Amino acid sequence: MANIASQLKRIKRSERERQQNRVYTSQVKTYFRRLSAAVEAGDAEAVEAEHRRLESRIDRAVGCGALHRNSGARKKSQAARLRAQAR
Repeated sequence: MANIASQLKRIKRSERERQQNRVYTSQVKTYFRRLSAAVEAGDAEAVEAEHRRLESRIDRAVGCGALHRNSGARKKSQAARLRAQAR
């Protein structure tokens, strides 16, 4: 454990940031599962809605730095492929 006050603050701050990043990445995973479920069900309207929500979540995660932009682009590409399967 650190003895320096600034390092103690940094440890607390990095933990808070890690928790916030986990919120974003967890949401992306959740919306991927929802999109997959909508594709399996064959509901085209639900697929479009879930795809829109997923892309929004990915953009937010990339915007705040929780996901790297290349990782975000890859996830959006995977989502587009899933959406195309439903058609």
